[in-house]
Amino acid sequence: MTDTRLYIPKPRTVEGGTRDLSTDLNPEQLRAAIHPGGPLLVIAGAGTGKTRTLVYRVAHLIDTGTPPERILVLTFTRRAAGEMLSRAERLVGSATARVHGGTFHSSGHRLLRQFGPSAGLPKDFSILDQGDAEDLMQLSRGALGFGSKEKRFPKKETLHHIYSRHVNTEIPVDDLLHAEYPQFLDWQQEIGRLFADYTSRKQERNLLDYDDLLLYWLLMLESSESLASQIRALYDHVLVDEYQDTNILQSRILQAMCSGHRNLTVVGDDAQGIYSFRGANFRNILDFPRQFPGVTLVTLERNYRSTQPILDTTNTLISRAEQRFTKNLWTERTGGEMPWLVTARDESQQTRFIVDRILALHEEGTPLKEMAVLFRAGYMSADLEIELVNRKIPFEKWGGLKFLEASHVKDVLAFLRVIENPRDEVSWYRIFMMMPGIGDVTARQIMANMQERGWDPDAFTHYAPPPRARDAHAKLSGMLRALRRRRAGETTAQEKGIAEEIGIIRDLYDGLLKERYDRPDARLADLDQLRTIAAGYPSRSAFLAALALEPPQNTQDLSGGGDSEDDCLVLSTAHSAKGKEWDAVFLIWCVDGWFPSARCIDDEAQLEEERRLMYVAMTRARNHLYCTYPLNVYSSRRSSDYSMDQLSRFLDRGVREKMQRVTMGEDPVAAPAPAVDPMLPAIDLRAMMKKRFGG
Repeated sequence: MTDTRLYIPKPRTVEGGTRDLSTDLNPEQLRAAIHPGGPLLVIAGAGTGKTRTLVYRVAHLIDTGTPPERILVLTFTRRAAGEMLSRAERLVGSATARVHGGTFHSSGHRLLRQFGPSAGLPKDFSILDQGDAEDLMQLSRGALGFGSKEKRFPKKETLHHIYSRHVNTEIPVDDLLHAEYPQFLDWQQEIGRLFADYTSRKQERNLLDYDDLLLYWLLMLESSESLASQIRALYDHVLVDEYQDTNILQSRILQAMCSGHRNLTVVGDDAQGIYSFRGANFRNILDFPRQFPGVTLVTLERNYRSTQPILDTTNTLISRAEQRFTKNLWTERTGGEMPWLVTARDESQQTRFIVDRILALHEEGTPLKEMAVLFRAGYMSADLEIELVNRKIPFEKWGGLKFLEASHVKDVLAFLRVIENPRDEVSWYRIFMMMPGIGDVTARQIMANMQERGWDPDAFTHYAPPPRARDAHAKLSGMLRALRRRRAGETTAQEKGIAEEIGIIRDLYDGLLKERYDRPDARLADLDQLRTIAAGYPSRSAFLAALALEPPQNTQDLSGGGDSEDDCLVLSTAHSAKGKEWDAVFLIWCVDGWFPSARCIDDEAQLEEERRLMYVAMTRARNHLYCTYPLNVYSSRRSSDYSMDQLSRFLDRGVREKMQRVTMGEDPVAAPAPAVDPMLPAIDLRAMMKKRFGG
């Protein structure tokens, strides 16, 4: 592969367009956009133009004299922030490039790089992604000897989940164990010791996990008034999207950031709070008026997405929620059929209905990419996927393995991380375990030796390996020396940056990859793409931070590519569908125990979240909505036992009255058997059988 050439574009100059807020926005959107100051809560129902409202608010603030760099816009994905600021640029011009926009975690990262040294945090820390954090948890688990207990000790994924839930929700570990993992209550003290060791390991090795980015940000604001005043002084206005998805830490951060000017605008929908499993606190949006006295409340109810029959159904569904801000979505769109509630005999008939209806809509002119099949959990689409393949209908399923979770990509990044931070124990362990002749025992011995030498970058080079590992040690030592020489500026390749470093790594790693995989070409192509993208970053630290903070799904996401232009059907969980919309939506398995999930039925709070999740799924539809449920379900694919399903409790009589009931007809009757010719010669089958055995 030839060296990558970096092209530096000229600064972009964009002139703002002409606009008239009174005609571009409806009255409620306008009221929010021109709000003079102080706390503002915008309750924005599904499809009511919340992004448009935030974009115009940013534009109005700049128009009325707020310097763009003193505006902070917080979202939950980098793409959402980019889309919002891109739209604002078309209104205001290039000035929006100076607006600070991004996720909570990326903003925390930026502030920690800037102010962390004043709070005892070295500026050159590394960020652990979730997988790396779990691996470090495993190292603590092994070092403390908890993995060898006779009675089962929690696995690293479970331990990390408990730890992260505790940090983000402030629920005591004891309470989390009682509620979610009662089988591990006997290990409560050991789990506490392990979390203490995990925390120490991070600090000793200059590592931060995702939760630390928020927790340290909050500690700077709440533990040092002089530091907090400097951070607060950066911004005059803070705007937050999807506020119903914030957790306790994020809510406290916002209160501390805005305690002086109180110019906080939050936009969200209490009816779409569906991420408690990630630590989100549904009560944040409900309690906002109490936390910020004198708040201005604006409710957006005019829907620009769905037909009125769909809104009538979803309004009725969410009206059953126990705690909510009152709103009733409406639209000026006319026409539209009532949503279908389809009863199928079993899963097979449900699948045939969906496929037949998709083909009918496609023949009528609806592109496949404008249709989606949604479900509560990924496994529920298995039968449908088989039928789609058989019928040659292209589809994509959202989810699955993320690009950065692929082992070969994580391998290459591990080399970069130990050059950036020689104390990164997780990455060292990964590197050692991929080298021939080095196993778990040797890897731990090497790391213990390096720790004794204070994680000196040359500690590994000076380690005397066992005979079976000498060849691997020599090759790895040579590669590490070459990378360190580049870092010290001892080669002329320095100006080629991070892409050149990946090239040096691949001189060693490509051979390892080819030995490990029988068909390495696709993985090598991934690494080519990784190297190309890396060339666009100014430094190794910026590249690694970007990948850790915004993990891409695939190489297209990594390069900032747009959505696929291929016309294919979308299969998605309801969670992954949030924020999207399609002309036609099929919601399958609307059955108690499936949607809502069986594990949520006995918990009122979880059950209410399941209701909101179904509301999110149904409000994705613009023109056509089909909810299906099979009457019978077999306990397994090879079982003859089946149970009678019950329609989801969320689709009660009031909701059903807003829907068109549809019952599947019987499958076409098979052709009748041909009549027997009465003139055929008669035979006696029983007599023939007796004769065969001598009767």
